[in-house]
Amino acid sequence: MSSSRRPMIAGNWKMNTTPADGRELAAAIASGSAAYGGVDVVICPPFTGIASAADAVSGTNVQVGAQNMSAEESGAYTGEVSASMLRGLVSYVIAGHSERRGLYCETDAAVAAKATAAHSAGFVPIVCVGENLETRKRGDAVSTVRSQLRASLSGYTGWDSLVVAYEPVWAIGTGEAASPQQAQEIIGELREELVALAGEKAAAGIRILYGGSVNSRNIGPFVDRPDIDGALVGGASLQADEFVRIVEMTARLLENPA
Repeated sequence: MSSSRRPMIAGNWKMNTTPADGRELAAAIASGSAAYGGVDVVICPPFTGIASAADAVSGTNVQVGAQNMSAEESGAYTGEVSASMLRGLVSYVIAGHSERRGLYCETDAAVAAKATAAHSAGFVPIVCVGENLETRKRGDAVSTVRSQLRASLSGYTGWDSLVVAYEPVWAIGTGEAASPQQAQEIIGELREELVALAGEKAAAGIRILYGGSVNSRNIGPFVDRPDIDGALVGGASLQADEFVRIVEMTARLLENPA
């Protein structure tokens, strides 16, 4: 974790929580993380719970993000949610999560369009990339994620308003996190790719998160790495105490670097 980049812990609630559940969870996270102002805390509820969660954290240090967003502004796109529908409710938008790519066949081009649309609407996109187990075993992890990032940011120009998340597909929801060394290797490569895309100065300011079975027991060695600026947390973000503990561990490491 670089001292020049503010750390971020973002929680992706996925398809969990009712609006009432989400309000309670958001309020508990805001209360518990209030003491850790040096860390950006973001929660990403399902669409139906965004408004209630946003209301619950209003005036706190917790920000709200959307798990997805259409690249289209309006029209005959049944089931989609546009930027104008999210304006005033969220600050961040996740684009290209592996579950969107895998389950709903989202391409790099679609992710790039969403990232650009999110930035144009005033949101900060969190662009996700990551390799599957077959790719890693084949020895192609580095080339795959660099290519994926390049294509997922095609045409993107908002370099001062971007977060990247590296989520190895084989570590998401499996309980098997990548090692801190593996994560740093790939994230270091992603930063080099950002240098090629945006220039050294801009790339140095872009936060890159690790995601994949993150919890309070393993977060420390990840955020202790020079290029890892926090985490995109899945299941552990549904437990307020556990999620706050992740924020706390990150804040403590920031105050007392190794």
